[in-house]
This record gives sequence, C-alpha cells and structure tokens, in this order.
Amino acid sequence: MSKVFSRPVRRGVLGGTVAAAVVMGLLLWWMLPLGEEPPSGSITFSTGTTSGVYYEYGSQLRDALARDMPDLNVNLTASNGSPENVERVATGEADFTIAAADAVQTYEAQHPDGAARLRGVARLYDDYVQLVVARDSSVRSIADLRGRTVATGLPRSGVRLIAERVLKAAGLDPAKDIKAESEGIDTGPEKLKRGEIDAFFWSGGVPTAGLEKLADTFTFRFVPISSDLVARMHDQDDSTGYYRATNMPESAYPTVQNGSTVATIAVSNLLITRTDTAPRLTEWLTRTVIRSRDGIGAHVHSAQLVDLRTAIYTDPLKLHEGARRYYRSVKP
Repeated sequence: MSKVFSRPVRRGVLGGTVAAAVVMGLLLWWMLPLGEEPPSGSITFSTGTTSGVYYEYGSQLRDALARDMPDLNVNLTASNGSPENVERVATGEADFTIAAADAVQTYEAQHPDGAARLRGVARLYDDYVQLVVARDSSVRSIADLRGRTVATGLPRSGVRLIAERVLKAAGLDPAKDIKAESEGIDTGPEKLKRGEIDAFFWSGGVPTAGLEKLADTFTFRFVPISSDLVARMHDQDDSTGYYRATNMPESAYPTVQNGSTVATIAVSNLLITRTDTAPRLTEWLTRTVIRSRDGIGAHVHSAQLVDLRTAIYTDPLKLHEGARRYYRSVKP
C-alpha cells in the first residue's frame, strides 16, 4: 500500500492522483488477507431443502469461500431446516449452518448443555412466513384452515416450528383441527397445484425459488397473518419473542402480489458455529460473508440484506471469537 502513495506526481494532477491513490489504497486494504496463508482443511456446512434459500445461499457462499480459501473444502449437506441445523452444529455433525433465531432459542431451552457450545458468526437476513393457497381458495385467514389439509413443513424444520405456533395462536390444534401434512418447499407447491392439499406454510427469505417456479404455472395468493396473531404468539414461550409483525414487500413476488404487501411474521437468520471452531478460520469466513454480499445477492436476493452494521447482533448467541476479531478489524 505504501508504494501506491509514494509514486511521484506532476504538480498539475496532484489532486486527482492522490484521490485515486486513496481509493486504490482502500481497495487493497479491503482485499488484504487476514493471515499469511488462507486456512485450509475441510468443513461441513448444513443448509436446508434444495428448493429453499438456505441451500441457495450455502451454494453461493461455498463458491465465494473457494475464491478466498482455495484449499478449504466445503461440504454442503441438505437438511429439513433450522432445528435440525442447530442440532447438527451443537453435536459436531456440521461446523457451520444457518438457523432462525427462534429455533436457536428453542434448542437452548431444550438442550442447555449442547447450546453452550454454540456461537454466532453473523446475522444474515430475515425469513418471512408465507401461507400459500390457490387463488380461488375460500381461505382468507388462519382460522379458515380448520378442517383443511395443510402442509406444515417437514419434521425438525423451522417451518413446522412456526406453523404450529401460528395455528395455536389462532385457536387451532395442529393435531386435531387440521389434517397436517409433512411437506416442505420441495414438494408442497406441486401438491397444492394438484389439489392434494389446501394450503402450505413456508418460512424463508424472499423470493424463494420454489415459489417463483410455482408462480410460472399456477395462480396462488398469500393468506395474511395479522399483528394481533403475532402478539398472541409472544405469550407462548421465550423463543417467540424473536417473531415480529411486518409486511412482506410487494416486490417479493410481483406477479402474485400485484403491487400489494402481505401482513406476516419475520424472524432473523443467524450464521452459527461452535466454540471449538478455529478463530482464524471463523475470522476468514466472516470476512468472506460480508465481502461477498453483493456477489451472492445477485443470485440470492435475501443476501443483499446482509449488513456489516447489524451482522454482529447474533442474539441469543454470543459472537465467536474469530467473528469478533473480524468486526473489530473493520470497526470505523
């Protein structure tokens, strides 16, 4: 970097040259490695269902990690979603994963010893709860699901966790008042299209590829989830405090929403690891997550919302030491 600033300059172009040097210096600083050699070895990253955003994000992040750490082998494994992801990392089956904050808190309540080994790397983006029905369905509210066949997500999925809580808040017993089907985003859209189910829940970043694909061949709409219902969910247990009432933006699925927002629930997603993960590796990985935001965001829209200013807020988990080192190194 010092060579950039030590070049002789002509008096007439001093201002422009210095400005260019400053820009170049900042670019070089941003791209400087965090050590003499990039970390190497092998890690396992648990993602999600193949039609969901976790899997898309994990695939794009693996490509970014390959550029920054070419000798690091990243093994992606699919999963049913957040609860399974949290368990995999806590038990050592995976080294890194993405999980919604409510699932992390739920695991902490149920497995305090295992949860003590968990650490946060970054807050990423929000999941939106999406309740999907056919365009001509008579279902207009959660209460209208009574007696219907409803896909509530796969076992050990974040969708199942939220769907059952939404139903209970609306006064419905998931085991008695609906016919629950264990379908996720990989299979739910086609079953709705064929009329085999009346509705399905999905919780994920927007837009989700599985729903974009459905919109190409089938007319559907979203059932709103009111803020009153979200407030009632907050009374269920501590983990429901991570849900917040919001509106799914009209740009999420333009051909479906026709310029309208949809009242729903949002919950933040966290990139997590364990206490025994090497700090240097975690520091490098954190740097790649932040630096590759725009590149990944070109393929996974939700990734555009990753923000250095909010990434450090990984509640309910403490930051991993390696992640903390990175955030300190770029602190203004």
